[in-house]
Amino acid sequence: MPKTPVKYNKDEIWNLLSEVKDPEIPVLSILELGIAREVTIENDKVVVQITPTYSGCPAMNAIENEIEKVLRVNGIQDFEVNKDFSETWTTDWMTDKAKQKLKEYGIAPPGKTDTDDDFLNSLKSSSKIIPCPYCDSTNTELQSEFGSTACKAQYYCHDCDEPFEHFKCI
Repeated sequence: MPKTPVKYNKDEIWNLLSEVKDPEIPVLSILELGIAREVTIENDKVVVQITPTYSGCPAMNAIENEIEKVLRVNGIQDFEVNKDFSETWTTDWMTDKAKQKLKEYGIAPPGKTDTDDDFLNSLKSSSKIIPCPYCDSTNTELQSEFGSTACKAQYYCHDCDEPFEHFKCI
């Protein structure tokens, strides 16, 4: 006897995707990061479009696997997860809630990247003052352009004597 397909709508799929966390920053979902870009349902097939934070991001395979897992666990068997490179991911796609969660997690959140000039300037982290996520001091110093991942830089706060990472504007 053939299986009856599970019926679902876009809102239910978005809700399921909100459970998928970034493996490198587990306090953030792929929705809060702006990685999950689009959900379509075509002939009972769910299609999820995701945009990598950058083309070589090692977390994307883990994110795809987690999307597949959450869909399967919820009875959705006919789906496709597509990486979409038509737009370049930007930290501007992160929600304000995500930026607050980053700060509470001990990572200085990115600012806005409104223009190309701002984008180019944001790559020069050493010239920017990055407030400490622990004590809000601006008496901080860049230690390394790269932290635990390529999208973060390593800083040190001279007031609270804590090292911290800054999620770089992209």
